Amino acid sequence: MSVVYQALCTFIVCFIRMSLVITFSWPAFTTSLFKSEDTPLHRPMSGLEAAIYGSMLSIGALIFTPIMGLLLDVLGRKKCMMLAAVTHVLTWAIIVLTNRVEALLAAMFIAGGGVASFLVIPVYIAEVCQPSVRGTMTSCMMLAYGLGMLVSFILGGYLQYTLMCYVCLIIAVLGAALTLILKESPVFLMKKGREEEAIQAVAYYRNTTKESKVVMQEIDNIRKTLGGAEAVPTKEEDNPEKPVEKVSFWQFFTKSRSTKKAFTLVMILLTCSMFHGYVAVCVYAGELFKEAVPSLSPVLCSVLTALISIAANLLSAYLIDVLGRRPLMLYSSLGSGLCCVLLGSQIQLHWGPHVMTAVVILLFCFIYTVGAGAVPFVIAAEVFLPEVSSILSMAAYELTWICTFIILFAFSPLIALLGLGGLFYLFAIVCFATVGYAAFFLPETKGLTVDAMQKLF
Repeated sequence: MSVVYQALCTFIVCFIRMSLVITFSWPAFTTSLFKSEDTPLHRPMSGLEAAIYGSMLSIGALIFTPIMGLLLDVLGRKKCMMLAAVTHVLTWAIIVLTNRVEALLAAMFIAGGGVASFLVIPVYIAEVCQPSVRGTMTSCMMLAYGLGMLVSFILGGYLQYTLMCYVCLIIAVLGAALTLILKESPVFLMKKGREEEAIQAVAYYRNTTKESKVVMQEIDNIRKTLGGAEAVPTKEEDNPEKPVEKVSFWQFFTKSRSTKKAFTLVMILLTCSMFHGYVAVCVYAGELFKEAVPSLSPVLCSVLTALISIAANLLSAYLIDVLGRRPLMLYSSLGSGLCCVLLGSQIQLHWGPHVMTAVVILLFCFIYTVGAGAVPFVIAAEVFLPEVSSILSMAAYELTWICTFIILFAFSPLIALLGLGGLFYLFAIVCFATVGYAAFFLPETKGLTVDAMQKLF
């Protein structure tokens, strides 16, 4: 039962992530409504406004993620989560209280401040969970993503617009209330010299007493890790005879070979993962199914996509600490690439019935989510030393939002240029390139402490 409170706090932050994904997926089924004459807004959106609406949340996340990265080591993990949750409440309050197009665009921009917590969640989970369950707990982030998609598609497909807005506001308020239960990360508390509070936090998360051997060992490990991060790492081996020299982030980053290699690995894996095509499928699921499979209900297809993602995330959460990160990344990227080739050829050549398009899309979502959609985020959460994790994680998540913005903004023009089939061929190339990169450069980090991981780079 030592992981009960670790699971509880993981559930809370993942619930907030789920509620934010509902907002992120909102344009998938409201863009056409807002452009129509039956719009609930004070006037129909123009084509330019609709394009801005689809990418406004990503723009907000691009701006707010660096701010959240700086606040992570100032306010702490818990207060950053509370700030993001309150920002999300403000988003839906604006949407509920006004029907102006300009206010809606502003609300989606503000939502980017809440979505910036995507940076905080993996850092928080990695710091409060023990190594044996860290991969599984971190994978729950992707499960929350799938659940958010499912709830969003169901609410958007079957509820009246105004009622849906109120339901989303209630979900956002509930998420903000749940943050009061969270306890601060012991790593952050130790960094601030608040050792007694850190001991209490570790005892809470391990469900034991403050005097227990488990707590003392954990505190000692954190102390050693922080002490190692403060030293100038001119060599990867420890040298106990040399005095510890405090250095800045930039000095540490430029002199630590392992940190630079780990950061490069994370950035490349995240970029490749984002350009597998899954984001485009999720956000434009309704329109994509409508164009690819006009005989099937877009809402039904979107709900099926979300259900498949949830099933894949459950499997991923189990396999990531059983098989490891590397095999999942390799085989998932290979399978995703093959699915993209099949999908592109089916759309162009129609070698099978229309329903085959939907089957391949769902198969792609499952295979991608099991590995390529989860592993890069798990790696990003666990390979950085505490002294640099906030800034490097911020840079990594900033990259994901840049990629998301590019994909969403360029999705429609690329379809016009290449066709839907040609676009999936492009995604396939990225998938196969990812297999090659991971085969040579991705080490296995399953069950290792952050110190042990540095020796792999």
